[in-house]
Amino acid sequence: MGIKLRLVAMNFLQFAVWGSYLVCIGNFLGRVGLGDYISWFYVAQGVVSIFMPAIIGAIADRYVEPQRMLGLSHLAAAGFMLLAAWFGYQATVLHAAGAATSIGPIFTAYCLSVAFYMPTIALSNTTAFSILKSHGFDTVKDFPPVRVFGTVGFIAAMWFVNFVGFGVTGEQTFVENGVEAVRTVPLAAQFTYMQFVVCAGLGLVLGLYTFTLPRCPIDRSAAQGRKSLAQRLGLDAFVLFRQRKMALFFLFSMLLGVSLQITNGYATPYINSFAAVSQSWFAENPTLLVSVSQVSEALCILLIPFFLKRFGIKRVMLMAMFAWVLRFGFFGIGTTESVAGVASLLLSCVVYGVAFDFFNVSGALFVEQEAAKPMQASAQGLFMLMTNGIGASVGTWIAGKVVDHYCTWNNGYLVAREGVAGGWPATWLVFAGYALVVAVVFAAVFRYKHDPQRLGAVNH
Repeated sequence: MGIKLRLVAMNFLQFAVWGSYLVCIGNFLGRVGLGDYISWFYVAQGVVSIFMPAIIGAIADRYVEPQRMLGLSHLAAAGFMLLAAWFGYQATVLHAAGAATSIGPIFTAYCLSVAFYMPTIALSNTTAFSILKSHGFDTVKDFPPVRVFGTVGFIAAMWFVNFVGFGVTGEQTFVENGVEAVRTVPLAAQFTYMQFVVCAGLGLVLGLYTFTLPRCPIDRSAAQGRKSLAQRLGLDAFVLFRQRKMALFFLFSMLLGVSLQITNGYATPYINSFAAVSQSWFAENPTLLVSVSQVSEALCILLIPFFLKRFGIKRVMLMAMFAWVLRFGFFGIGTTESVAGVASLLLSCVVYGVAFDFFNVSGALFVEQEAAKPMQASAQGLFMLMTNGIGASVGTWIAGKVVDHYCTWNNGYLVAREGVAGGWPATWLVFAGYALVVAVVFAAVFRYKHDPQRLGAVNH
């Protein structure tokens, strides 16, 4: 097998691990009486993203070759996710018997798993870059076609857990002819602890597979050795806050980062909630429907160079912000009960590509352009800290509070709370309103003169 094909396999598995549970864990938690804790699981992912990649990266830089560190991390993550699956099974049994379920065991195992998984995203890139360079490939030209298979793997895993159930059954409450009834049905992995088993299985395969990859020698240069943990976290890049332009950019990156994980946590429980009142194919396959978001993401990333050079970072960031408004707004008016309602949900998934890519990727390019070369790595670390760390953690926690205000769990479905006006539509419109306020303020206060020639040098 050629070296690029081997890296394609690595990237496919790398993100398939993540895709097996990231957007559907809420479906399972709701069915075992732990739906009120959904936001905790996404907050935990954001918190460990603040410091674990830097710690594991420091070890890979100095003591353990990146491909080996990648394998060890995946094996550890898979082991803890398998433990989470066991606790998930116990929670399922207890809930079916009418007993109370505890958040502690499954949450602890999950946190330990993501603590080892999140650093592998950077480690897989480091491994790919090192192997490509050592085999005479151009990383700028040859890495993107390899990396895109990561998104393909994410989507494939979503489809797999959407359809495959491994024989696990459960009770499903539904309304037929105005009468509520309960039936026992086979459940796809997206609704059960088996999504954790799928994740662990993929992680074990990838962990072992990485040990077959070519070696990635450690860079023991003096400059590499002098990197501190603060530099790896991007903390030394806080000096950039002295520049008004960069201070505003990082501040709004954090504010926009608030939106990043909201739909990952609550989109599938929302879509599945319609299954409580009707037999809709889309309501029964929420993970498949949401996967359209990842398809859009894979396509929109190809548009970024053109849009950045044509419109500049401020307008591109504004496009992302208004795309988040549409992402939440279309969810607010979407249902699985009509063609127009399903079209709204699909449009929400389509605009996600603009919302995510035009913000994350364009922001990283802007940081590379504006930060001095000796500080570029730290500045990128700061960008990730503000968005996927602080922003996403705070945002998901707040989102949990908003959802809990308008909605409540009933027989495994997250439905409108009695006595509180609004329900799901109001929930999504609150998020849309937040994104709109951020966009308007950003447009008013952020000043940046677009230079197509300068940006062209970055893109090419």
